[in-house]
Amino acid sequence: MEGSEPLAVDTATFHTRTFHTMTEADRRQQEIVDEFAFLDDWMLRFQQVIEHGEAMDPLPEADKTDDRIVRGCQSRVWLDAGPEGDMFRVRADSDSQLVRGLASLLVRVYDGLPAGEATEATVWFPEKIGLSEHLSPNRANGLDAMQRAIRAATG
Repeated sequence: MEGSEPLAVDTATFHTRTFHTMTEADRRQQEIVDEFAFLDDWMLRFQQVIEHGEAMDPLPEADKTDDRIVRGCQSRVWLDAGPEGDMFRVRADSDSQLVRGLASLLVRVYDGLPAGEATEATVWFPEKIGLSEHLSPNRANGLDAMQRAIRAATG
């Protein structure tokens, strides 16, 4: 309407409320989303995923045991996850560069979280950065299998 006052928004209260409800897992996922936001080409995004995998410490060969293989992945993926004191720890590796990169992003979200928060964490970054729509069905199933394995390890 003409002559009416603009709607006033208390931005300090809005931002405070937003940040107080953000968990550590959410903060980590938002960092991932922010990193990928500048990459508008999917080849660059896949390269970024691979680079994350290359930067992750490899799982020692002695820890690549059959009981740590994630079922439901096309590639071989080893996952070592579980509570360690009050923290939740995750280590992973794969024989595929892309899958290793995907695993490294999940490790980045979960590793070192307080055990209680890891139990409640919801993974939403793959949808936000478009992985869900650009991964092949086999890779998408593998990402889902890794997420399920981590969730199962949270207890």
